[in-house]
Amino acid sequence: GLVEVVKATITGSIIGNLLLVMGFAMLLGGLRYKEQEFQPIVARVNASSMNLAVIAMLLPTAMDTTSIGIPQSTLQQLSVAVALVLILVYGLSLLFSMKTHTYLFDVGMAEMELEETGEAGIASSESKHLPNMWLWVGVLVVVTLLVALESELLVDSLESATSQLGLTALFTGVILLPVIGNAAEHATAVTVAMKNKMDLSVSVAVGSSLQIALFVAPVLVLAGWFMGQPMDLDFNPFELVAVAVAVLITNSISSDGKSNWLEGVLLLAAYVVLGLAFYFHPVVEGLG
Repeated sequence: GLVEVVKATITGSIIGNLLLVMGFAMLLGGLRYKEQEFQPIVARVNASSMNLAVIAMLLPTAMDTTSIGIPQSTLQQLSVAVALVLILVYGLSLLFSMKTHTYLFDVGMAEMELEETGEAGIASSESKHLPNMWLWVGVLVVVTLLVALESELLVDSLESATSQLGLTALFTGVILLPVIGNAAEHATAVTVAMKNKMDLSVSVAVGSSLQIALFVAPVLVLAGWFMGQPMDLDFNPFELVAVAVAVLITNSISSDGKSNWLEGVLLLAAYVVLGLAFYFHPVVEGLG
């Protein structure tokens, strides 16, 4: 029932991956390597997809803002229709990256395999073995159940914890929850960037944002529709401004397919500025 917190966490995850994760990756990678490169065409495709996500989030909010007395059911129906379009686009983007244009995304993996071969020396193909798939699927299932349990405990204590800390639910949802929840992805993107594998680092950071915007948010809209919860794509206008700013600066910096430590600082500075804005943003109705 904490729909506004869910919306804040969606926007926070997008902002955090684009600015915080990519910023740290470019900064720490740039401190070790003067300039790092990644596929510019992949960056442009990702930029176009993120622009679509911003438009999809903007239109329901614009309709609610510019119309007087619009029924909640109308916004819900519009959000469901938009969600279906976004899920379709997400599926087509997977088809693009995994089937029709895999060569664009194979560069980083080829470099990793080449480096591993150089480090390990010439090894016979017989020495390689496939991992135990059923074991790791079981591990994934167990971890998922534990995360679900932890999430339930988090939600139960969220309102009391935010009030005791003097934080608004908006700041908690946009800043704190995404940072904690996406810690593993953050570490992965930064680690591979420090190994001069920016293709993979950018894929982790931007890919996570795309997954949230084009798949997770639409699925939550559909789930809310079936569960009777009024989950729609009518976001807080201030959150939309923050997402648009994050997408704008990320697209501007990544469009040339090169990065350095200063560009990482710029992304981190943008994240800090947005974080301060959310911290000082006054409490609004429905956000604690």
